[in-house]
Amino acid sequence: MSFLSSINFLIFVIHCLLYITASIRADENCETFPTEIHVTKGKLSKEYDEIGSLIRSCSGEVTVNKCEGVCRSQIQPSVVTATGFLKECFCCRENYLRERIVTLTHCYDPDGLRLEDEDRATMEVRLREPDECKCHKCGDYSR
Repeated sequence: MSFLSSINFLIFVIHCLLYITASIRADENCETFPTEIHVTKGKLSKEYDEIGSLIRSCSGEVTVNKCEGVCRSQIQPSVVTATGFLKECFCCRENYLRERIVTLTHCYDPDGLRLEDEDRATMEVRLREPDECKCHKCGDYSR
């Protein structure tokens, strides 16, 4: 293979890699999706009196946001890094969080009997959920 043929082949390979990299970046789709979770008998859903006795516990199905999707990462050989590879890793995670108050609708007394009176039959709890999701460099927690 002549020197000129080698250069043309190298240029072809570089163009292919650039095309693949651009195509991969276009495939990212990190988004916020609603999902239903069951909140029950955690610190959020139990209520105690001043001496530590359980007054009631509550649970319920709650729709919250989650982050889901694909973020492209890549690894390529490199002569300038100590490991011999240049790594770019991206993860789908929250960009912003928001606080929300949700209502749990199944409340029980310490004996496990369902509470029916208006004042004790429901409980409001605070939770945080993603308001927006996007691809972040892995390990970057500086936000």
